[in-house]
Amino acid sequence: MVTASSLLGVVPPLLFREIIDGAIMAGDRDRLTVLGLLVVAAALAQAALAFVERWASANVGEGLIFDLRVALFDHVQRLPISFFTRTQTGALVSRLNNDVIGAQRALTGTLGTVVSNAITAATTLLTLFLLEWRVSLLAMVLLPLFILPARRVGRTVAGITREGMNLNASMNATMTERFNVSGAQLVKLFGRPSEETDGFARRAGRVRDIGIRNALFSRAFVIALTLLGATGTAIVYWVGGSLAISGSITIGTLASMGVLVAQLYGPLAQLTNARVDVMSAFVSFERVFEVLDAPNPVADSPDAQPMPAEATTGHLAFHDVSFRYPGPLTRPRWPRWRLMPPPTSRAGSCSTAST
Repeated sequence: MVTASSLLGVVPPLLFREIIDGAIMAGDRDRLTVLGLLVVAAALAQAALAFVERWASANVGEGLIFDLRVALFDHVQRLPISFFTRTQTGALVSRLNNDVIGAQRALTGTLGTVVSNAITAATTLLTLFLLEWRVSLLAMVLLPLFILPARRVGRTVAGITREGMNLNASMNATMTERFNVSGAQLVKLFGRPSEETDGFARRAGRVRDIGIRNALFSRAFVIALTLLGATGTAIVYWVGGSLAISGSITIGTLASMGVLVAQLYGPLAQLTNARVDVMSAFVSFERVFEVLDAPNPVADSPDAQPMPAEATTGHLAFHDVSFRYPGPLTRPRWPRWRLMPPPTSRAGSCSTAST
């Protein structure tokens, strides 16, 4: 489907050559009408294929994001209470919402267009070589200028994106902590709402500044790619026009090549920009999988078996159980103790503190 859409993309420029050389120059109105209808039919077919392609990629991407959201929710629910005492609620919710949305953009938009643009660029370049190899080689001179800067720009934008996500998480954590009952009571108790507002304004200001920086950097990169494409198109028209004046190529071939060059630089610019988007999406995936990879210290052993309902008699037994406070340097309390209280009874434990 993607290949068919890309092949249809080179049909209208070839038809434009026939319209100019075979219909307009010859004064053939009937042929002009037929070729014009073929151009419209090719455009409609390409639009229909693009719609179906987008529907398919959206289904795949949204399905993967659905699985990721459910896996995140299920994993977080199974983590122990100690995880929530160490984690800010706002930062956790930010990862479940904002970071998953960042990954969603990559799966539903960026990755789908990468394949389409790559095939479009390859078929367009091949068609250019079939029409006029000298002009095609000249058009390829600018290709390194599209590819090489993407590496540095991708790393820079990824760093900016990571910093922006961290700042957003900090701001969301502040709002979540202050807008619940205990947080609101704490602010009222100390009577310092202006200081809380100033602190939130500083965090929001950093989010604003990093957003402006990201927007300007990304826009400057897109403008540079657009200028490169315009320069390449102008060079092709200049050299191709000289060849047309000398009679080496026809006017229709020159017009067709001008359209094809524009189609070549467009996908190349999008592919270069897609690298930047993918680098930003990797940041979202890293932050999401940091939560998914958080170990659960309270988990069943690999050989655990489900307990049948008919085997339950109300007895609860503890075998080789120990307890310790969180922290790498704390020693276990009550190491490897056993307890089997009878049904309907209550059991407690206590220890004597020594100084």
